[in-house]
This record gives sequence, C-alpha cells and structure tokens, in this order.
Amino acid sequence: MHYRFVDCRWELGSPGRGRELYLAGHIPGASFLDVDEDLSDLSVQGQGRHPLPSAERFATAASQAGIGDDVYVVAYGTMGGAERLWWLLRHFGHGDCAVLAGGLDAWLGALSRGHEEIEPAVFTPRERSGDTIDADEIARRLDDPTLVLVDARLAPRWRGEENPIDKVPGRIPGAFNAPWNEDLPQLPGGEVVAYCGSGVTSSVTVHRLALAGRDARLYPGSWSQWETHDLPVERG
Repeated sequence: MHYRFVDCRWELGSPGRGRELYLAGHIPGASFLDVDEDLSDLSVQGQGRHPLPSAERFATAASQAGIGDDVYVVAYGTMGGAERLWWLLRHFGHGDCAVLAGGLDAWLGALSRGHEEIEPAVFTPRERSGDTIDADEIARRLDDPTLVLVDARLAPRWRGEENPIDKVPGRIPGAFNAPWNEDLPQLPGGEVVAYCGSGVTSSVTVHRLALAGRDARLYPGSWSQWETHDLPVERG
C-alpha cells in the first residue's frame, strides 16, 4: 500500500487561500484538495454553504489528488479541512485515512514550495448509507431523548449572539455545544448527530468520536441550511 499526504487547508470567506498556503509551503509530495472546489459542490442549491459532492465528483477530485484504492491517505489542514476529507473518504468507502494531529505545524521536516507533479490514481467510490441525517428527520425527532445533537460552532454562535456568519443567530433546540477547536466534552448516551455552520468543522467532532470508538452521523447542511427553513431556533 502506498501513502499520500493531502493538504486541505482553507479559510472561511477567503476562496483560494488554501491553495496559496499550499504553494507557499507544504509537506513534500503532498497533493492539495480545496474544501470549496473539491470537497464540496457549491453548485447544489438549498443544502447549505458546503453541500456534499456526488460520488462521481468526489472520485474525480480524489483521483486527481493521487488517491487510489490502494493508497493510505494522511490528511492535514485547518478548520476541519483534513477531517472533512477523512469523512468523505470514509463515506465513499475508503477507510485508509488518518489525520495529522497538529496539522502542518506538527511536521518537523523541510517543506516544498510550488506545484507538485501528482500522478492520477483510480478511486472507486462505494457510498455508505446511514452516516448522514437531513433537516426533516432532525425536526421530527427534536423531542426524541435518544437523539444527541452536537453543535461544533464556537460558543458565541451556539448561544445565538449576533455574528457576521449566521444570517439567523441561534442553534437547533437541545443541541450541546462542543466547539471544534476545544476538547470534546462528555456526551450522554444516544445517537449522536454533529453539525456546525456548513458541515466542515463538525467533521472534527465525528472524527474525534470515531477515535474514541463512538459513531456519529453528520448533518451536512448544518446551520447554514437549517436557518433558511422555518424551523425551531433556540438561543441563550
């Protein structure tokens, strides 16, 4: 089995910034996947800011990044970019992926600049079912005590304070707060569903739970979809 480092750095509200950082310095031999262009499908309407890519679209991006069926991926990034790739690979049937703890800062070797010549590989998507949840199911189950909603946004956004990102401040009623950049708190037993602003940083929550031996479903649309519907909102 071969391995491939993949750079998934990105910045919210700054399209193209991740690629700029990659060109300025990356792990030698690493390929690059952009959260907006490769790990999402922004042409999809009504599914939040970062809709999931189709199996075909993701397979094309993965193949061009040198991710084949026999490749072990080591992803690194910022703001959940690496975990987003980890989640998508798992969702499309490729479990051979790890996330570099600490990101690029944890790399002790030299860095390369500029483009890399990445040989395309063959990625065969085998899409899983049952690892996502939609807004309708969450809305139906808001009173279900077995549903454990976890909001990965920072605390001020979870509380519903005014901010430049959320058009409608607030959270899904009953959701626990587990900011993506902090240690995961102790959660009650039940079926865990993770969400954030647009389904990227909540991948961090799903990844951490997986490392702890606990499965969780992802709400891909997250708050950026929930806020566009006439659905319950909780604040405070």
